[in-house]
Amino acid sequence: MLACPMPADESCRLQALEEMAVLDTPAEHYLDTLVQLTQDLSRVQTVLISLIDQDRQWFKARVGLDASETRRDISFCGHAILSTDPLVVPDARQDERFADNPLVLGPPFIRFYAGQPLHAANGQPIGTLCMLDPQPRTLRDSEMAHFQQLATLAEGYLQLRALLQRNQALRQAVDREQRRALLDSLTQLWNRGALALLHPREAAMAQERQQRLGVIYADLDHFKSINDRFGHDAGDAVLCESARRLRAALRPDDLLVRQGGEEFVALLRVQDAAELQRIAERMRVAIGGKPFALDSGPLPVTLSLGCALARPQETLDAGLKRADGALYRAKHGGRDRVEFTAID
Repeated sequence: MLACPMPADESCRLQALEEMAVLDTPAEHYLDTLVQLTQDLSRVQTVLISLIDQDRQWFKARVGLDASETRRDISFCGHAILSTDPLVVPDARQDERFADNPLVLGPPFIRFYAGQPLHAANGQPIGTLCMLDPQPRTLRDSEMAHFQQLATLAEGYLQLRALLQRNQALRQAVDREQRRALLDSLTQLWNRGALALLHPREAAMAQERQQRLGVIYADLDHFKSINDRFGHDAGDAVLCESARRLRAALRPDDLLVRQGGEEFVALLRVQDAAELQRIAERMRVAIGGKPFALDSGPLPVTLSLGCALARPQETLDAGLKRADGALYRAKHGGRDRVEFTAID
């Protein structure tokens, strides 16, 4: 196996990646959609948006692979960023660079690979849009054209994201190592530690904009039975797909957290209770409106939700407790429903 060579201007490349403040941030609906579309069009097992850090490749978006990162020295994408052209490997077993690579000899048993470099605004390569499959194959000209067009969309989104500095306040408050500790590795949502950290910011922004801070507490119905019947791998797949669907149901600036187990919490700035309940209903339909595709077949899953508007100067725990009370009523009222706790 040939280890990934380092670009001549590696320090500049790493600086460009760091300045984009995209490493170790939660998954985003638009990029999730893009990798899913790439998978559907290309009919490959795995599609990734891979960012090449100093010692690892980290996946900003992924479908068909559970791992959130791998070592850089065994990555295919570390080779791909050395050129502006796509890197296509029809059969990794026949390529001296990769034939004895651990990712070829073991899971995910890569045979076919295609990676299109993605660049920062200054032209530095930061990662790739890549496709993997356990079967050797080639790409037709039309397939390659579509793949490169999708990579252009991914690159444009990442550059625009950095330009708009959506996470400027977060970057000021939380450094990159802290962000890593605040991410749920399975779903790539923020975890409950991030909820406590970011709640004051969300409350302050709601007050500044003369909005209300809404709390939605959501719980997947009968989740234990999914693990019991189909195994924990199926349960993990349901949690990951639930996270994707809930992100899609929420707005870009809404904060979605995996509170623990099968519980999710959303903090969002709204005008009134009616807007909060409409969004909660949208989340309910996102989960229950379409069965989940498991290896064993389609599985209906439902979601119960409780929501509350935060009182002025209310603590996070107090707001969560009132939303959790509404969730309790939803569970005991038949599940697959939204309940709201009015302010006394």
